[in-house]
Amino acid sequence: MAARVVDSIGELQKLAGSEIGTTEWLTVTQERIGQFAEATEDRQWIHVDGERAQRESPYGTTIAHGFLTLSLLSWFLKQAIEVRGVQMGVNYGVNRVRFPAPVPAGARIRARVELKSAEAIPRGCEAAFLFTVEREGSRKPCCVAEWVVRFYTE
Repeated sequence: MAARVVDSIGELQKLAGSEIGTTEWLTVTQERIGQFAEATEDRQWIHVDGERAQRESPYGTTIAHGFLTLSLLSWFLKQAIEVRGVQMGVNYGVNRVRFPAPVPAGARIRARVELKSAEAIPRGCEAAFLFTVEREGSRKPCCVAEWVVRFYTE
């Protein structure tokens, strides 16, 4: 899927309350999980020890960190929408996040992206995006998050 192109902040604001789109699938490899564990110092066995996870985990394999899934929102957003006429976008924070289902190593995930709101701020716009991250073959989402991004025009 190609990113939806929006030519201005004004055009973005008109999309408030609508679905932006669904991203391509991304495979969450054990290598990526291991790299995230190293970067965050979170080496809990459920993420990095395949043999133990197979024996002791209710999932039968290692799973991705919830924060790894959350960190992919910026990648998903770039796939879903391109806002032109802005100098930069800044992560302003997350209003709410939940991890209803795990992401086993090797699983494929994608995001459905909705623009909940887009309010004017000095020199730009504050946009709240609702992400529903789906795992292929699962009825439950693996992450639901409302992420706030500020877009600045100068």
